[in-house]
Amino acid sequence: MSAAGWVLSAVAQTRPSHVRPAPVVSAGTIANIRIEGIQRIEPETVRSYLLVQPGDPWDPERIDRSLKALFATGLFADVKLAREGNVLVVRVVENPIINRIAFEGNSKISDKDLNAEIQLRPRVVYTRTRVQNDVRRILELYRRRGRFAAGVEPKIIQLPENRVDLVFEINEGPSTGVRSINFVGNRVFSDSTLRGAIETKESRWYRFLSTADTYDPDRLTYDRE
Repeated sequence: MSAAGWVLSAVAQTRPSHVRPAPVVSAGTIANIRIEGIQRIEPETVRSYLLVQPGDPWDPERIDRSLKALFATGLFADVKLAREGNVLVVRVVENPIINRIAFEGNSKISDKDLNAEIQLRPRVVYTRTRVQNDVRRILELYRRRGRFAAGVEPKIIQLPENRVDLVFEINEGPSTGVRSINFVGNRVFSDSTLRGAIETKESRWYRFLSTADTYDPDRLTYDRE
């Protein structure tokens, strides 16, 4: 591998725990580590995840593990490690900080209930994985309310100083009703008696003020018990 330069990219894993004495620099060792692209994160925070430091040999395996460790922090949208002569250059793109979280299109479930369901909060680091996890949580909440056709689209609004507003655009869709309730194997009690004993009800026009005729998996589990 030429000392002129290379660039390394990958995805995440471990972190160092060793401390080395002052470096003895040679052609085969790292003379310096330069960090580029940081805005709010301290250089020493980046260095703490590197498994190499000045004076160490150019070890591709340890450099690759350093790259993965930086990705695993969730602090960065992109990380590249490049060799320029005997200098290891760490180039990062920081993930933004969430400034505000909002919901649009929801009328059946309140902002308060949606906020209680998601895990992201203002002033935490934005990552796509965390957002997608919260999208799944919102959809699951709507399914529990009998709205299986609901859809959620996350949008971000870029702000100065590497901040974003996160907006969940929600299409609540129609509720899923219970057309009929049938029982199999009942010999002691009639169907009508059993229907009167359970919480779930069949959809009827006069139940427009009730949610008992909305399909709810949790309520069905309760009824079976």
